[in-house]
Amino acid sequence: MLAYITDGPNLHTMAMNGWDAPDPAWWLNLQAHPEAHIQLIDGPLDVVARAAEGEERSRLWQAWEEIDDDLAAFASLRPTETAVVVFEPVHAD
Repeated sequence: MLAYITDGPNLHTMAMNGWDAPDPAWWLNLQAHPEAHIQLIDGPLDVVARAAEGEERSRLWQAWEEIDDDLAAFASLRPTETAVVVFEPVHAD
């Protein structure tokens, strides 16, 4: 189970393994195969996953900081930047 925030039609979460150094296996798997089927409370959703970059990452990270005042301190425990993973819905034609 992952916490997520909505951003328009997209969902986003942080790729972290607690605050330990290694990236979580689910994020490594999505980097290799970004198409995924996720289960939400409202039902399943087919998505394509990617890492947010630049201004988008900053904006999405700020949304997480609004939830957790200590986020920057916790994130500083990791030797690398924590990826913000965006899940973009795949719409059937």
